[in-house]
Amino acid sequence: MVTLDFAAVWVEWPLLLRGLLLTIALTATSALLGMVLGVACAWARVWGPKPLGWLAASYVELIRNTPFIVQLFFIFFGLPGLGVKLSPEMASVLAMTINLGAYAGEIVRAGVEATPRGQIEAGLSLSLSRFQVFLRVVLPPSLSRVWPAMVSQIIIVMLGSAVCGQIAAAELSYYANLIHSRNFRAFEATLIATGLYLLLAIGLRQLLMWAGPRFLFGR
Repeated sequence: MVTLDFAAVWVEWPLLLRGLLLTIALTATSALLGMVLGVACAWARVWGPKPLGWLAASYVELIRNTPFIVQLFFIFFGLPGLGVKLSPEMASVLAMTINLGAYAGEIVRAGVEATPRGQIEAGLSLSLSRFQVFLRVVLPPSLSRVWPAMVSQIIIVMLGSAVCGQIAAAELSYYANLIHSRNFRAFEATLIATGLYLLLAIGLRQLLMWAGPRFLFGR
């Protein structure tokens, strides 16, 4: 008869809390930087000079067509061969940012390309520069159109942070694995970690859907 002992896992709650906090920190940092990178890629592909647009398109295709874990391993294990050595946390943030930036670039580009031409011409007629038109006239309504997709992609990247435990980044899955290696309660540790990821994803979605209209693009 199988007996479950969740208390053996919950007694290690300080480790779970530490991992949860690092997961939140990784997600917050990479979400902010990844969105900025995504907006830059969208601008380059739609409004920028052609060479820059081709460079952005190549980056997007490279990242979107390779596994996240390969990108993470290349940054953490491959870059030291070029003299660039990063901590597990820095490598995780960099990999998550680069990954989100590629997907965010395509999401934002879809919103930008849906902007009515008359809206752009109206901005130019007010003597705004092309960059000002993009930043003040095109970008806010574009983000409004694609925000649900952007939120979903940020959550996917947050869930993907579980892979970062493979390079010893001490996030939630890392500590869940550590706990079940101590007490051999793999099912209980994994189930609790799954529940925490679920709660984190739901909470993050609610927060971003509330914050976007209030701080990024208005109602």
